[in-house]
Amino acid sequence: MRAADISDQITTVLVTEEDIREKLAEIAARVAVDYAGKDLLLVGVLKGAVMVMADFARALPMVVPMDWMAVSSYGSGTKSSGVVQIRKDLDTDIHDKHVLIVEDIIDSGLTLSWLLENFASRGAASVEVFALLRKPEAAKVHVESKYVGFDIPTEFVIGYGLDYDEKYRNLRDVAVLAPHVYS
Repeated sequence: MRAADISDQITTVLVTEEDIREKLAEIAARVAVDYAGKDLLLVGVLKGAVMVMADFARALPMVVPMDWMAVSSYGSGTKSSGVVQIRKDLDTDIHDKHVLIVEDIIDSGLTLSWLLENFASRGAASVEVFALLRKPEAAKVHVESKYVGFDIPTEFVIGYGLDYDEKYRNLRDVAVLAPHVYS
């Protein structure tokens, strides 16, 4: 589904599918150089990072295992609750591995900050972050992200894995959801 298919439900397209694919290829090339010869593990944060993780992993010119963790700080609303809940833990022991957390978006930074501390306590050799999107003005805590695709405004966005109440994840673009949809 493209933004034109739901134009009555969005206000602005922020990032197109084509922009995303170009950025993923660019960051995959950087990651391949930065992690050459290292034991890298990609960790996707469910559910939002599914699209990013799939396309990013395919863009990497190297063999790399993937694992998933499900954490939540949103519930069914449009703002982070700040309380992190683990819904699915990793299946992989990350001790002595170089972990690259793959995120769809950094919003408040609270969930990601918690994840970074959690992974460090598990003995990872290193933990870095790749976030496709980042909302700098929405940050409640500073989170260092080695790889960032796009900085976007503090709006409620959908698409490319991002949802509102489990809808719109399959939108190929990233767009601002019209307030009349969630008001």
